[in-house]
Amino acid sequence: MPDISPLMSAAETAEAVTGRRIMALEATEAALGRIAARDTILNSFTDVTADRARARAKAIDAEIAAGKPVGPLAGVPFAVKNLFDVQGLATRAGSKINRDRAPSRRDATLIERMEAAGAVLVGALNMGEYAYDFTGENVHDGPSCNPHDPTRMAGGSSGGSGSAVGGALVPIALGSDTNGSIRVPSSFCGIFGLKPTYGRLSRARSYPFVTSFDHLGPFARSARDLALAYDVMQGPDADDAACTTRPVEPTLPSLTAGIAGLRIAIASGYFQHNLFPEAAEAVARVAKALRATQTVEIPEAARARAAAYIVTTTEGASLHLDRLRSRPNDFDPAVRDRLIAGAMVPAAYVDKAQKFRRWYRARVLELFKSVDLILAPATPCTAPKLGQASFMLDGVELPVRPNIGIHTQPISFIGLPVVAVPVPLEPMPIGVQLIAAPWREDIALRAAYLLEKMGVVAAPAPKGL
Repeated sequence: MPDISPLMSAAETAEAVTGRRIMALEATEAALGRIAARDTILNSFTDVTADRARARAKAIDAEIAAGKPVGPLAGVPFAVKNLFDVQGLATRAGSKINRDRAPSRRDATLIERMEAAGAVLVGALNMGEYAYDFTGENVHDGPSCNPHDPTRMAGGSSGGSGSAVGGALVPIALGSDTNGSIRVPSSFCGIFGLKPTYGRLSRARSYPFVTSFDHLGPFARSARDLALAYDVMQGPDADDAACTTRPVEPTLPSLTAGIAGLRIAIASGYFQHNLFPEAAEAVARVAKALRATQTVEIPEAARARAAAYIVTTTEGASLHLDRLRSRPNDFDPAVRDRLIAGAMVPAAYVDKAQKFRRWYRARVLELFKSVDLILAPATPCTAPKLGQASFMLDGVELPVRPNIGIHTQPISFIGLPVVAVPVPLEPMPIGVQLIAAPWREDIALRAAYLLEKMGVVAAPAPKGL
């Protein structure tokens, strides 16, 4: 078998497979070998679908040998957060309770679209229970560990997705983002992540958390791979009522267009507080590279975060009421307690939060009449230690778990598209949010690609590779 670098990108892999320099089966075996060798440390995977992956890879090789066209992800290994339905597996959603579910009969739409583009599913990934988590510490399956320091958090709730890509087990993974669950692991694990516009990518046959906030999206080690995965997953889907009917709007053709003419601003006010020095440094580096000197204040961001908490906990609680009554002891106690609290929030609070949400969305969209891209920190700090309960923010000791998403929640609250880019600081990387107007993922991806080419952002090689 040829020597396949664990840092080979998805685009490079697909080009090599299509050009018959390597076989899809060889790329798949290399990924399965990396998982077997390194996932005992990272704990990214809960399920490895080796037989399925080998069968799929052999079919791709046969199609290429027969001269048939294959997709732009031909032979690229990928994995998915275990809230995606995978045919033949029970959809865990990070929980103990869901393991009693019948195996899924059909893959999630996004898996189908990735495989239609030639990608090869190699497994399902660890996550926080029912996606109600920012740390990646699962009490049932153990924590996903940071690929740059296994004693630190991978972030959540898509912790396995972040550690699998950051650890170079797979070049692409899929996750979900309700309040920050793509952007937080991207930041901690030093990789690229895309939370698309709400409704852009289908959520069909994935386990919900907060239906009015839930987004699905990709992780990758480069901006190009992120765009490649995003483009093949686009398209309407009648199986998800929230999925847009807008036509596919590819981002790859404009990825190298640069930022000439774009109006780029730095989020001020709320987003310049509650930061460790490394988060401020990361934003400053990105702003300097993009020549962003203008600032813009996102109005009432703190109130938006509070309202997001109310909607999150009440919608989440309503989904799990039956399980809370019948199997309370099978929950992660921290998740259970937050859900129970959500079930007791007065309806008047929820009504006020939803009314505020409409006002807030309108005010933020006004900002995009004068700017095209807004820069903000992705997390207040680099990855904390596993088990760390608190940290100091602006001189106040706060619990880690709910406050990691302090800068992501006000953005997902109104469904804006965001690319998280990794700034490779020492000793640990940290992310910056590139926030665009609805449906303008292309702008954020263009800026991410340029920053990567400039060497300002990059996915560092994992520890021990």
